[in-house]
Parts: sequence; C-alpha cells; structure tokens
Amino acid sequence: MNEKKLTLKSNKKVAIVYRIHSPEAVKMSKKVVEKLKNKRYKVFTAPEQKQIPGTDLLISSNDLKEMSLVIVLGGDGTYLRAVRLLKGHTVPILGFNMGFLGFLTAHSVDEVFEAIDQTLKNNMVLHTRSRLHVTVKFKNNKKVFYHALNDVVIERGSFSQLISTTVHFNNTPVNSIKADGIIISSPTGSTAYNLAAGGPILHPDVNAIVLTPVAPHSLSTRPLIFPDNKKLKLYLDKNTSLGHLIVDGQKVLELSSDDEVTITRDPVDHYMIRKPHHNFFDLLKEKLKFGDRYVAGT
Repeated sequence: MNEKKLTLKSNKKVAIVYRIHSPEAVKMSKKVVEKLKNKRYKVFTAPEQKQIPGTDLLISSNDLKEMSLVIVLGGDGTYLRAVRLLKGHTVPILGFNMGFLGFLTAHSVDEVFEAIDQTLKNNMVLHTRSRLHVTVKFKNNKKVFYHALNDVVIERGSFSQLISTTVHFNNTPVNSIKADGIIISSPTGSTAYNLAAGGPILHPDVNAIVLTPVAPHSLSTRPLIFPDNKKLKLYLDKNTSLGHLIVDGQKVLELSSDDEVTITRDPVDHYMIRKPHHNFFDLLKEKLKFGDRYVAGT
C-alpha cells in the first residue's frame, strides 16, 4: 500500500472547501471552524467560495500551499474542486462525504470531529495517488497543460456524429477508435466514469493508466491498460471536425484534428488522508456493493 505516516506542518493553518449551495455543508463548515479555532488553529476559506464566518478568505490558489491541511465537506465533485484549487501543491486533503457516493470523500460526516482530532494528532495515514498530466499542443505549437486526479475524456459533446481518435503508446500506433468518446483514467478514477463505461477497476497502488472507449462502434474495441511510465498520444482523425476535452469532469477546451493530446503520469502525486489500515475493498463493498449477489425475486 502506498501509504506513509501523516506529519502535518506545525503552522496550524487549515483551509476548508465546502459543497457550494448546500446548507448542510455550510452549517457543518461553521461547526468545524469553531472546533479548530478552539484548538488555536487559524482557519481559512479556500478561494472561489463564500467566506465562512470566523475565517480569512484566501484570494488565490497559491495561498493554499501554506496550509498544513485542507478539509473537504461535500461529495467527490467538491473533493476534485479542492484538488484543482491546490494546483499540484502537496497539501493533504481530509474529505468527508456530504454528497451521493463518496469514493474520494471516504469519511462519514458522522465522524467529522473524531477524524479531525485524529488527523491533528497525526494518528492518520497519508495515501499517495497518481495523477495525470495532460499536454495539448496546437497547430501553431502553442501548448497548454492540465492535471487530473480522476480522468481525462475526449468526447463528441453535443455533436451527433461519433468521433474517431487515433491512439499512440510511446510513439507506437495502437488503434483508431470510433466511439462517442474515450476515457483515460488513473487508478483513482477507475471507479468513476471509467467504471460506468465498462472499464476495469484498478487498485490505487497499480502503476497504470486505463483507456476505455465510450459506446464504441466496433464490438471488438475494448478497454486497454497501459504502464504509466510512458506516454499516450491522441489525435482526432481528419474526418472528425471537433471534440471536447474534459478534465476531472470540467470541459476545458474544444479539440480539432490539428491538435495533439499527450497524457503521462504527473511527477507530483496527490496526498489524501485515511484511517490506519484503510481497506480499498471494504470501500468497494460499501459504495458499490462489490461482491453482493443479486437473487431474482428478492
């Protein structure tokens, strides 16, 4: 298991990311702030949110690198927003589920205060999770970069026709895939859109990237698992006019056949806080009913 002992910075600075438009998350945020301030912690509201009473509002994501801890109160979407705000800064995240499924926000909201106490005492553990680094090179050689914890998707968006995408692995041609889209997922993201599209579940410690077609035109087109120490390159074929690039659920730009998308493992891992002896398979059983048998008529 890629885990190590948690050792928080001693600066006693904590930022909170909460589920926007959720009265329950706002209410819980206020309780968490009160608890932390009673322990003489300086508490901050993360950028791009309404300021929580009793906290300082951080203006930019760069300010988050000074935090010893980020607490997330919401669902997996809120967690991914916190990851985006961190922009690769290696500040650990402690997530509590106030959403629907909660793979990333694995701790129950019922254990907020106990889990925070154990975290502040360094009694929890750090789990490292690989991320994806995305480079888009345009026809004019300009490049833009993105980072994903879960997945990168190239899809047809609102266009009615399928898109055709050519895939290269470490400069070796793999295939041209005609489908509604392609999901390129990290092990962490394998239980998200990848799983819904029929892709495999990867253990978080696997050093791999999985490519899963979305509604492929050919029955012989299947998911592929690649080692993450090499690069994937993807191009829209010339007969495909446009596609959408989606990074961790957020549309970031439109792609044309002149654009080149390169995906590698990001050199910086993500740090999430878990209880000691956290069991990934127990999480699968809890969230997905993994291993349950369905009996007709029951």
